[in-house]
Amino acid sequence: MILKQYYLGCLAHASYLIGDEDSHTAIIVDPQRDVSQYIEDALKLHLTIRAVFLTHLHADFVAGHLELRDRAGARIYLGARAHARYEHTPLEDGDVLEFGHVRLKILETPGHTPESISIVVYDL
Repeated sequence: MILKQYYLGCLAHASYLIGDEDSHTAIIVDPQRDVSQYIEDALKLHLTIRAVFLTHLHADFVAGHLELRDRAGARIYLGARAHARYEHTPLEDGDVLEFGHVRLKILETPGHTPESISIVVYDL
């Protein structure tokens, strides 16, 4: 499993690339608006970005999920309470997604925002 953190100090914002070498799959969690770094790193690592997850809707900055959808063909995943107006897959407490040797378990964690989720990542 590949786990890379990106940190944007001026916004105190962390995002992540989670990848699986065997399936050549990557997901991005809470992307910054400029998605070039994720695309470039995925190419260097021989991964295809298949999905983008927002752990909550970000009112304090513009996220790059729509651009990753458009540029990389990534599917967008949001907490079920998000009710977004663009195509996405809603995630509920206990949902499990797997790609290669990586398992993601979704926990609904409302508080910061009603649709907030946490993602437990397993390296199988």
